[in-house]
Amino acid sequence: MIDAPFVALGPSGVAVRDRLKGLTPEDEGVLRLVGGHLGRLASLDLKARCADAGDHTSGTWAARKQGLTADSSSRWAGSITKATHDQWALSRRCQLAHVQSLEAGVRMLMHRLSLPLGEKGSKRAAGGYRSKGEWFRKSRRLHILEHRLGVARAEREAGVVHVVRGGRKLLNTRHNLDAARLTEAEWRQRWEVERWFLAADGESGKRFGNETIRVAPDGEVSIKLPAPLAHLANAKHGRYILAARIAFAHRGQEWADRITANRAVAYRIHYDTGRGRWYLTASWQRPVVETVPLSAARARGVIGVDTNADHFAAYRLDPHGNPAGEPHRFFYDLSGSADHRDAQIRHAITRLLHWANTRDVAAIAIEDLDFAAEKTREKHGRKKRFRQLISGIPTGKLKARLVSMAAEHGLSIVAVDPAYTSMWGDEHWRKPLTSNKRKMSRHDAASIAIGRRALGHPIRRRTAPPLQHRSDAVVHRTAQAGPETREREGTRPPVTERARDARARAGNTGTRATSRISKTVRDVRSDQIWVQDSLLVT
Repeated sequence: MIDAPFVALGPSGVAVRDRLKGLTPEDEGVLRLVGGHLGRLASLDLKARCADAGDHTSGTWAARKQGLTADSSSRWAGSITKATHDQWALSRRCQLAHVQSLEAGVRMLMHRLSLPLGEKGSKRAAGGYRSKGEWFRKSRRLHILEHRLGVARAEREAGVVHVVRGGRKLLNTRHNLDAARLTEAEWRQRWEVERWFLAADGESGKRFGNETIRVAPDGEVSIKLPAPLAHLANAKHGRYILAARIAFAHRGQEWADRITANRAVAYRIHYDTGRGRWYLTASWQRPVVETVPLSAARARGVIGVDTNADHFAAYRLDPHGNPAGEPHRFFYDLSGSADHRDAQIRHAITRLLHWANTRDVAAIAIEDLDFAAEKTREKHGRKKRFRQLISGIPTGKLKARLVSMAAEHGLSIVAVDPAYTSMWGDEHWRKPLTSNKRKMSRHDAASIAIGRRALGHPIRRRTAPPLQHRSDAVVHRTAQAGPETREREGTRPPVTERARDARARAGNTGTRATSRISKTVRDVRSDQIWVQDSLLVT
């Protein structure tokens, strides 16, 4: 069953960032002290929240916040407890995903172990293992996964989660400093910075939308110091004013409108250890952008986009589902650091959106991909390169980024079911569109299939009618028909017994039998049925 296409919802939040330039050594010292102090409180609060497990209530939340207020402030305590709650909830969602992954692995192993050795699989289910040795190794792995699954289920029922402030990846890097090309001092500095806490939630109705970290319209940044560090204040009411000034180049006017109206804006200050720079990020919520109706998104055609491990394959389709123009590819490189990968994705999406604006379309069609259950070791055990390939394709982050960036260009995103798009696109569109001047790849054909599905048309092409005599030609049946037209697809079968016999003889005797069939065949369409006159044999 193919799911119907739908228009993805627009972004619900905004985040902009600017560098804190011109900080004095005193400013940096204060920021380090505040971040370290609040980071210690955040670690203690997370430990207490994990200890509560499933016994957490609003009362325990209030008690934790009250305990933190004495060492910070009421607003700092509120930000810390909210961040703790969000981190614990994220860990629970990851735990559930881990349990579901283990369950899928156990099911796959049990299925393949139950089959005879060497039994072939199908497109929908894997076959048996090839040898007794592989069967034995997989049976051992089944016991390991069953044990892990039992432990994960018990922890989930007990409400136990495993969280590392600063990141588990960075924690494990401590044991592989040579591979990470870090010294112990550099790792220690990065570890401490990642465990700082310098984030404050916004408050509507308060001055400039935030009482804890306040940014004035002229760019002045001031921080409400925690109670133990109030002696470091250089302004009234225990506040510290930084020497740096902020000027958001992106969405600066929208940010200025919010703080002028005293609407909530959340801020986060963080330090980049690699560059030695301080940054301030402002974020706020906004009403979800109302999506246009699907019919309006289809009105001017769409651009179908096939997402791959190293490029986007795009093709423009008119409202009738016909490919127009030439295929386009937007390449990116997902190797290297996370910042490099993020920049590559942004650049590729930007080029795609600019090209879409020049083609006068209102929507971009993409697949609603999710490889969470398709890249398991149990399902593709021998296909390591294939598992690495689908693991490298950006899915969730890409769709979120594309939706948010497309909304700024006035474009809608239509998500379609990814079932059979590559296979059917390659079968029905790759060969017809290939010519001496156009090289079609499997991914280009898949982008056409995605676009046709978004427009509501079938992916398969309608077979063209047979040739007609020039003088007797009637209204020609086109190769395009609406979804409501009956019998619009497939190969037209012979309609007479003699035609079937002639076709059978032509298939058996080769081209000689075909050459004896007269070229003066006349076809007439009457009452939705193709009628063919008798064949003349010369």
